[in-house]
Amino acid sequence: MALDLASYGVTPAGTDAVRPFSVEGLDVRGRAVALGPILNQILDRHAYPAPVARLLGEAIALTALLGTSLKFEGRFTLQTQTDGPVNMLVVDFSSPDAIRAYARFEPQAFAPGGAGEHGDAAALLGRGHLAMTIDQGKHMQRYQGLVELDGISLEEVARRYFARSEQIPTEVRLAVGRLFTRREGEAPSQQWTAGGILVQFLPEAPERMRQADLHPGDMPEGAEEHSIDEDDAWTEARSLTGTVRDDELTDPDIPVEELLFRLFHERGVRLYDAQPIADRCRCSREKIEGIFQSFSEEEKAEMVVDGKVVVTCEFCSAVYEFKAEAV
Repeated sequence: MALDLASYGVTPAGTDAVRPFSVEGLDVRGRAVALGPILNQILDRHAYPAPVARLLGEAIALTALLGTSLKFEGRFTLQTQTDGPVNMLVVDFSSPDAIRAYARFEPQAFAPGGAGEHGDAAALLGRGHLAMTIDQGKHMQRYQGLVELDGISLEEVARRYFARSEQIPTEVRLAVGRLFTRREGEAPSQQWTAGGILVQFLPEAPERMRQADLHPGDMPEGAEEHSIDEDDAWTEARSLTGTVRDDELTDPDIPVEELLFRLFHERGVRLYDAQPIADRCRCSREKIEGIFQSFSEEEKAEMVVDGKVVVTCEFCSAVYEFKAEAV
């Protein structure tokens, strides 16, 4: 039975939006996202194989959750470089609401019987690293955190990133789904959907935020290993978040507000203004002209084919043509 959100004075954010929230009873706050039309726009323009589209969809949902937390005009970029069938993912978020993404993969791996045809996210990524970069502008220092990819999912990437770089206990759930529809007299169609929820333990008392010490390695025999018990509130919040099913995250008929109420209504969940997201690229003719200036005359001459230079944006597939003399 669907929850009557209107009776609580709540207007659903709908798809392509992030809903920040907090649960004061558990000292946690977080964000939940539902993606629909913009996800289809990004994935359809590249015609990715389904496993690649699903993996990139997870990366887009994760980037939306993290990028919308920026409190300044800047950019958040998630990028992988690995030896797997999908050897690169790039998702770029520009505050306050623009997101773009693309994936690079080995086509033969996704041919019938190929290694990537039925692989999960960890197998598709393989081994390498994932970088999360925060760029606050040309007058501010960039920050980059790296996470080793050694057969782990993007959910585990986020957990490790916050545990090691930010020392914030974090739980993440991500899911991507496809809805197939068919109208009489028409060919079947599909729609991609994605959802995610990120929960972080941020109590006011500093001592409650302490993390268990790293494994001490080869301790002297008889030495006592120091550890800190996990906070009961965080244990409860993490357990509740872990109960979220993939179909709950990807069902367009289940608003994120309803999902959050299902999880945390006994503890009291507070919702904040939703943040919409748009499929918007930052490429332009002027920017590409500026890039040309970084190449030598010989390099620019090699770009010319049939008297012109053609540049295609990897993110949005926009095509820019330049006459040879202009380059």
